[in-house]
Amino acid sequence: MIDKKHIGMQLPAFSVTAEAGQLRFFAKSIGETSPVYFDENAARDAGHPGLPLPPTFLFSLEFNIPSNAWRDELGIVPARILHGEESFKYHRPAYAGDTLRFEGRITDIYDKKGGALEFVVRETRVTNQHGEHVADLRTVLVQRNG
Repeated sequence: MIDKKHIGMQLPAFSVTAEAGQLRFFAKSIGETSPVYFDENAARDAGHPGLPLPPTFLFSLEFNIPSNAWRDELGIVPARILHGEESFKYHRPAYAGDTLRFEGRITDIYDKKGGALEFVVRETRVTNQHGEHVADLRTVLVQRNG
């Protein structure tokens, strides 16, 4: 069982720059068709200073965390994990070229089905290179046991 003593654990903070090529690839992969995600002129014509991040792109950037040692510390077995859910609360747009800082922590740990499923809730605050609050991410990781 994942010990609830880890609730409140701070995860390693890290920064990553949102690259235009990655944004375009991600937008294409999710079926986005709006030219504001592909063409800088279209983005500017729509009032953006550059290519905006597609809505769920922050989730993929969070995979840049420099170490997954926190999962080892909790006893999470990678072969047994599932993506449970994710949610986003946006405070301001982010754009290609922005350097985004991710500061996460474990906010809850619980189980269901007599421990057959364990849930780890991670919340992450994202700020840009100016220290402006961009978004709050919430991710639920599920570990299957048995």
